[in-house]
Amino acid sequence: MTDTTSGLTTSDGRPLKAALLAAQSKARRRAFLLVAPLLLFVILTFILPIAYMLQRSFENDGFSDSAPQLAAWFAEHPDGSEITEGAYAALVADLATMQANKTPGQAGTRINYTVPGTISLFKAAARKAEDLTPPYKEALIALDADWAAPKLWAAMRSASTSYSADFYRVAIDQKRGEAGDWARGAERERIYIYLFVKTFILSAIITLSCLLLAFPIAHLLATLPMAKSSLLMILVLLPFWTSLLVRTTSWIVLLQQQGVVNNILVALGLIGDDGRLVMINNQTGTIVAMTHVLLPFMVLPLYSVMKTIPPSYARAARSLGATSWTTFRRVYLPQTLPGIAAGSLLVFILAVGYYITPALVGGADGQLISNMISFHMNKSNWSLAAALAAILLVAILILYWLYDRLVGIDRLKFG
Repeated sequence: MTDTTSGLTTSDGRPLKAALLAAQSKARRRAFLLVAPLLLFVILTFILPIAYMLQRSFENDGFSDSAPQLAAWFAEHPDGSEITEGAYAALVADLATMQANKTPGQAGTRINYTVPGTISLFKAAARKAEDLTPPYKEALIALDADWAAPKLWAAMRSASTSYSADFYRVAIDQKRGEAGDWARGAERERIYIYLFVKTFILSAIITLSCLLLAFPIAHLLATLPMAKSSLLMILVLLPFWTSLLVRTTSWIVLLQQQGVVNNILVALGLIGDDGRLVMINNQTGTIVAMTHVLLPFMVLPLYSVMKTIPPSYARAARSLGATSWTTFRRVYLPQTLPGIAAGSLLVFILAVGYYITPALVGGADGQLISNMISFHMNKSNWSLAAALAAILLVAILILYWLYDRLVGIDRLKFG
């Protein structure tokens, strides 16, 4: 095929092909500069925090920095090697250094994440490390027999490097056995998987509740005259103008046993004064409050889709003999599926990550995995919080992938 532009030139004598390439390159640079601020914002506020979270889920140098000599011994002796006098000598030297640097609590806390009860063990041994004499193995075991426990040495070996998968094991309810290997914890100790399952179940219930409530509201907004639908839309958007904390605490006033709802039920004679309903500090409170908070996020995608459905389709179906139910089921509902899919996905993902509302109205029974992540991040263990958050992120991405495979992400419609 002949290049017809090879012999053509611009008014200033440049080859036309080169001029076109230069113009296209300039347009691409201009477009990139226009989106660069948004790209930088996304990188700084989204990508980098997630990358840091993933790093923290593997990284914790609380023990490795405090016990360099023992870490060096572990590096020279592969896993499965016998714990010799040299290892105990390195440990005693590190304990003495910890006491001087006032870091035995830091090292003990890191081991305590996988072998509970070791903080006091390290603090007590560090105070007496300077007075210990060889053989160090017998000296340490004389202080506390736990220094000979295989699970303690397995935990110290794993923590002797800054990076470890220990926190992911803890996040799936595993703990170290007496022999030092990982095993599933006792039933009463399995809290994280239970919270993950409960979070997804409650989020699904909240999503379904929002859908059942939002569908008729969105249909009404889409079919009413513009003046009336605009007024109702203001009522839908009104919660966005009110603080989330205020809306949540309002539900506490409404749902508590001496609250508005129970008082109305007692006044109507539907329940006795001694039979007031418990609707707060449990899963019921979480579902009710979060359904109210997330309802607008379901109404808006549904409304944006329903507004574009021509009313003539339903009239044509009825003129052909279809009943109202058949018209709804076979004509109207299929056209609203993009809005249902968008609203459900949006509400479900928001519900999975909510923690303020469950913390205030859910109590111990109605809290979600996000509340546990917040607890560990603020008061306990950043690395475990990051591991739990990473697992939650992966679970949501898997659900997103399954949704795309089964339904098709291209069918989503937010407006």
